Amino acid sequence: MLFLGLFLLWEVAVELLEVSSFVIAKPSEFMAEMWTSRELLLSGTWVTLQEVIYGFLISIVVGVLLAVFIVRFHWVDRAVYPLVVLFQVVPKVALAPIFILWFGYGMAPKLVLIVVIAFFPITLNMIVGLKSVDSDLLLLMRSVGSSRNQILTRIQMPTSLPYLFAGLRIAITFAVIGAVVAEFAGASAGLGYLIQFASTQLDTPLMFAALTLISVLGLALYYGMSLVEYLLRGKFPHIHSETAKA
Repeated sequence: MLFLGLFLLWEVAVELLEVSSFVIAKPSEFMAEMWTSRELLLSGTWVTLQEVIYGFLISIVVGVLLAVFIVRFHWVDRAVYPLVVLFQVVPKVALAPIFILWFGYGMAPKLVLIVVIAFFPITLNMIVGLKSVDSDLLLLMRSVGSSRNQILTRIQMPTSLPYLFAGLRIAITFAVIGAVVAEFAGASAGLGYLIQFASTQLDTPLMFAALTLISVLGLALYYGMSLVEYLLRGKFPHIHSETAKA
């Protein structure tokens, strides 16, 4: 109902203020454009979705492994973690053309940019989770002769699951942003490419239609990740999202 009310307010405001459709499209206009250009938009959505899913899966592997190594080995923590934080502040828009120069115009530069953007919240939340184990429990495990690897796999990693899923929910939205930024820099398909193409043609309804689909895609993936977490709670009792800190 809230979205319906906002769209209605948007429609009325544009009509009353007599804003040109070249400046901002009315919801009725870009909704009609969605139907008219449905094949083009569906094709672009499929391309962007593939980039997001593949990049997100790679981000999970990179983010989790990096967090485990940072927590497990102190020299990695001292040497790598500051570089990870420093690298995160580099403007990702500036990296997109560089990745295209290095990897070409295929899917590779898009996946690299998605990973660069999305791995950080996974790594950060995983590190927090791995370090959140009760100190008394760690002392108990050490007192019975458990190795550091045993403590990591049997205690720290299960404890970190809610923090990991908090990071995954953030990362999946970052992955969508990364895919669109990469498509802006250089692509021949995808929703980001459609937005750029529509802007050059002054086709504002198509631009807003693609932008709407990007928003819907990000929202669907976010709640899809929440659903995965919910379904896994029964199998893995350590997963309780309400205790996680994003």
